[in-house]
Amino acid sequence: MGLIRLCLIFLTLATPAGAAKLFLTTEVYPPYNLQTSDGSVRGVYFDQLKIVLEDTGTSYEVAVMPWARAIALATTQAMHCVFATARTPEREKLFKWVAPIHIDRNILVARREANIEASSLEEARKYRVGTQRGDYTETLLQKLGFPQVDVGADFEITLNKLQLGRIDLMPMSESTFKGLPENTFREVITLTRQQLGLACNKSVPDEVIAKLQARLDRLIADGTQQKIFDHYNLVSP
Repeated sequence: MGLIRLCLIFLTLATPAGAAKLFLTTEVYPPYNLQTSDGSVRGVYFDQLKIVLEDTGTSYEVAVMPWARAIALATTQAMHCVFATARTPEREKLFKWVAPIHIDRNILVARREANIEASSLEEARKYRVGTQRGDYTETLLQKLGFPQVDVGADFEITLNKLQLGRIDLMPMSESTFKGLPENTFREVITLTRQQLGLACNKSVPDEVIAKLQARLDRLIADGTQQKIFDHYNLVSP
């Protein structure tokens, strides 16, 4: 993200002796993850995880960075997790999961004034599509046979390319799209529906994953997750 520039923002809780400490990585992606002027993290995803982590007494740090680096750390480094990660078949066995944090509809978006029409993904393949390096849509677009995929460092760079007409289409969450200026962009077609969650390195103990999942399950069941969605005007799945 343009707001990040590889900076790390750490929110550190005291670590009880012998307790497992998780290192969480993420990117800025409104309205899901937001970074305030004081460097703290909030948003649809972290507001849920903060409750889950603190209610279970789990020690953690949060670092904000470009998505490709965030997911790479969770893939390769012990006790690292990344959020919110699309739970694709390709990623299923790479991580241990705490999910769902959200079930998202991802859409292809064009500039409002652009003469771009596609009633099917087959028709959409003739256009230049931009996405972020390491995002699940990068692999998905290749898998779906899109021949012209432009890969940028982060969401803001890709969105700027779309606005300047350097790409024709861009995949993004429906709720993110709803937060963009109405007179600038328009939805063209649905790309996919996807479950997202906290994806943890396989070194994270099963008992830690189990207690986090149990607390998330309760958060969903008691309506707290929906209240968080409503607070950020999130489009419900």
